[in-house]
Amino acid sequence: MPLNMNNEVFITCAVTGSGSTQDRSSHVPRSPKQIADSAIAAAKAGAAIVHCHVRDPETGAPSRKLTYYREVTDRIRDADVDVVLNLTAGMGGDMIFGDVENPLPLKTDGTDMIGASARVAHVAECLPEICTLDCGTMNFAEADYVMTNTPGMLSAMGRMMTELGVKPEIEAFDTGHLWYAKQLVEDGVLEAPALVQLCMGVPWGAPNDLNTFMAMVNNVPPDWTFSAFSLGRNQMAYVAAAVLAGGNVRVGLEDNLWLEKGVLAENWQLVERAHSLIENMGARVIGPTEVRARLNLIKQAPAA
Repeated sequence: MPLNMNNEVFITCAVTGSGSTQDRSSHVPRSPKQIADSAIAAAKAGAAIVHCHVRDPETGAPSRKLTYYREVTDRIRDADVDVVLNLTAGMGGDMIFGDVENPLPLKTDGTDMIGASARVAHVAECLPEICTLDCGTMNFAEADYVMTNTPGMLSAMGRMMTELGVKPEIEAFDTGHLWYAKQLVEDGVLEAPALVQLCMGVPWGAPNDLNTFMAMVNNVPPDWTFSAFSLGRNQMAYVAAAVLAGGNVRVGLEDNLWLEKGVLAENWQLVERAHSLIENMGARVIGPTEVRARLNLIKQAPAA
């Protein structure tokens, strides 16, 4: 296929995630203040969008606590830098099965299954401009962990997001997730043109190779906007690959802890490096105002 390089690229910084990385790097932010400060620094380095999870400040474990989301949101909005706020809505669909002979009952340690309204409660409270919608179910890394997002759950969550005026960012971990995302648009659950994040190399979703990546890209409707990322040492390689394929980029400590071999990264450093790489490719990095215009976003204030 012909090269279709994107010449005006936005950077998303995935600030902290919900993986068990908090004890592998002291730079992974835990408290709402640390998460907000890291997001603000990333914005100053050139990120137009910051994608935020929250964690327990003491343990670093992933959390769904509404007060943490509120504090992160307020701190970012009160900062002296503009940035598009993107909150996860991926929490609350985790199933941990028992052993292979006795899969039920589910293990209480790690299983976190809640309803659609609860999964978007912080979105309704904080009203970010974007929130994520993981568009499918998959075996996720560990042996007995299933990331669960049924069609019914996704339809319900998608309608809630649309009614709130928050743009869903479809997180696609495999081609089938894109297939269902297109169905959600056809059904009127999501508005077109949609926003997609292609998540590469996450076990056991789309494998981390360029043939699969281009299959994912080719399944994104031409009028939609997409970004892409990969994990660990492949993060910066996928900055280049995404731009060359016509997309935008995501970097950050959710997906990669390293600046280079033996050197732990901070979020702003990863954004700065991606920024330089994009510009060295001859493209221009765009900011939050242009992103809002491109994606038809409205900068919202939180509910009173």
